[in-house]
Amino acid sequence: MDSGPAGRQSCATYPFSRKPNPLIKCLSLSAAALALILPATLPAQSPDRPATTDPVFTPAAMRAHVEFLADDLLKGRDTGSEGHEIAARYVASQFDGLGLKPAGDADGQGRSWLQRITFQKTERTQTPATLTVSGPAGDQRFTHAGDVLIGMNAAEPRLDVRAPLVFVGYGLENQRLGLNDYAGLDVTGKIVVTLRGYPKGLPSEEGAHLSATKAMVAEKHGAIGMLSLGTLQSIKARPWARMVQFADEPDFTWVSPEGKPFDQAPGIRAGAALNDPAAQAVFAGAPQTIAAIRKLADRKGGKPKGFALKTSVRIQSDSASQRVTSPNVVAILPGSDPVLKDDYVVLSAHLDHIGVSPDKPGEPADKDRINNGALDNGAGIATMLEVARAMAMAPDKPRRSIIFLASTGEEKGLLGADYFARHPSVPIRQIVGNVDLDMPLLLYPFTDVIAFGADHSTLGPIVAQAVKPMGVNLSPDPMPQESIFVRSDHYMFVKQGVPAVFLATGFANGGEKAWGDFLSGAYHHPGDDMTQKIDWQAGARFAQANYRITRAMADADTPPRWFKNDFFGDIFAPQASKATK
Repeated sequence: MDSGPAGRQSCATYPFSRKPNPLIKCLSLSAAALALILPATLPAQSPDRPATTDPVFTPAAMRAHVEFLADDLLKGRDTGSEGHEIAARYVASQFDGLGLKPAGDADGQGRSWLQRITFQKTERTQTPATLTVSGPAGDQRFTHAGDVLIGMNAAEPRLDVRAPLVFVGYGLENQRLGLNDYAGLDVTGKIVVTLRGYPKGLPSEEGAHLSATKAMVAEKHGAIGMLSLGTLQSIKARPWARMVQFADEPDFTWVSPEGKPFDQAPGIRAGAALNDPAAQAVFAGAPQTIAAIRKLADRKGGKPKGFALKTSVRIQSDSASQRVTSPNVVAILPGSDPVLKDDYVVLSAHLDHIGVSPDKPGEPADKDRINNGALDNGAGIATMLEVARAMAMAPDKPRRSIIFLASTGEEKGLLGADYFARHPSVPIRQIVGNVDLDMPLLLYPFTDVIAFGADHSTLGPIVAQAVKPMGVNLSPDPMPQESIFVRSDHYMFVKQGVPAVFLATGFANGGEKAWGDFLSGAYHHPGDDMTQKIDWQAGARFAQANYRITRAMADADTPPRWFKNDFFGDIFAPQASKATK
């Protein structure tokens, strides 16, 4: 899962995104070779043997995939790394062994399994970035990774921006939801100061989406920069110390086939997140204190109004950029229905993780620094591969075609999925639905699942009905404060008008404690490896659930549809046929 608002500084934080372990057995060359060429198999099934409702999914098959993907030799599968390239070849070999069709880049010989993406990678130089506040209290200078986190701008490697400040509340604008934070404010040529997140009481998924669009709204009103400060709620969910841990990660964006780096708000030249000392300096002489603003924002429906501040800031940041490549892996299982085969259902999971953590002063030389990503997202890829195997071996093939997508760059801001959704293997209008598998927490015998986004389309009822015979319930989002709806790959399909959900194991039957422990412990740390007490039977059960969901989407007479008057359906698919909720 992309760390997003809860970890690394991504778009939601500021506007630029963005072991040796003795218990793990290293793979021998022969074992690695066998893993690359031999897919996990079901018991043999003769052509005249009647199909069963569900194929057999085994704990051993799930474990075998994750063992390979989470091995130390792959060094955390970072985007653009050799380890990720090896993982991509593993997934491609599995697809090949199943007889699927490659759906990546086209050349004179046909299509490849890989959709090669060029990324622009931007890193900091040795010169520390600074933010200087000028106002009634004089000049106060703050350095990056202290009480400010300063963004980089690849288009301006020697960034130097100075402008007056305007507080704009949450910085949101949406007539449907009664949000108009820029009313009466002139921010042309200025830097806006926003609260993180969205007003309490706003539906979490709509709020998460709007929160991710703040830079674009600010740009539309003529702002040239954006600063953000925490609310009481956001500080609790994302403490400053946790944000600083990821302060020096590089920024990534994908580069179009024409060679242009993607930037959703190029007019926002500078940005930063503020801790309390910097926020107090910015609000020096202001008509309202930060404490009063936060108190109002903590009420249900609280919407602090904006006003011009008496301060200005100068932001200076040096950076250097380079181009790197990393592939999506894409395969197609053609549908069996002569008409419906031209519709495509996408089952996706991200293959990348966050690589190797840098050395820190005072740490022992043999400290485990490999972020293996066993559950995030080796488990999601394993689930996808097992569903692909079951689909390919089924005597009765799905009616619609299935695209299996192992994406790259998810941890850098959902970039591989965004690129694929904008440059798909088939016309986007033929993609009728997406289920994304990201970090299923296979640490307990789950009895419910969460389909983030289920309330917006018929995918909700499809998921609920598909897993009900398994004794599995569909539960609502149990952690809306984490803004998860905009933090996994399905969101990029939503933005292209495709009904989509992100499926995860739920909070029932010990799930809440397991999620809490994982997110505060092994998540995005070297502890997410094969030493965890992973419940592989739960893994097999999760694969079965996703098989049932994907088959339901592929075999139904009617494709997934947005509900009438749905927020996302109306924004991203206004002309699409809608369903009654």
